[in-house]
Amino acid sequence: MPTTNNPATSMKSFPKQTPAADADKSPADLIDARIGELVGWRGDLLSRLRGLILGADASITEEWKWNTPVWSCGGILCVGETYKKVVKLTFPKGASLPDPSKLFNSSLEGNARRAIDFPEDGHVDEASLVALVRAAIALNQASGGDPERVA
Repeated sequence: MPTTNNPATSMKSFPKQTPAADADKSPADLIDARIGELVGWRGDLLSRLRGLILGADASITEEWKWNTPVWSCGGILCVGETYKKVVKLTFPKGASLPDPSKLFNSSLEGNARRAIDFPEDGHVDEASLVALVRAAIALNQASGGDPERVA
């Protein structure tokens, strides 16, 4: 569908497609490229969050879906998005995860997903984030781990 400059009538096609020029690249290469194109703090932060996520468990895999980084283990764990003022990690099953450190600070109204917005100078509670990723893995394993099911 065409897009317009009027936000009230603007329509985008979903799901977002990976450009044809990138179709033969690995998810890791696409994530590297996304990090590289983000000048400044957003690229640095996405890279740091990626390292924490991958470090949580050796069986986590990187994927590229909806033209964005996705980390999975028996199903989707989280999606990494970048915006002007935040780097966002969205956990599709976040509402079912324990969050004793209160990391979730976005998308709190939904029945399934929860997100963490990390602003430029925000604190990253590394231990709590790793624990949250491990809890998401455990939830995927307990629910049968359908890798394509996001909610």
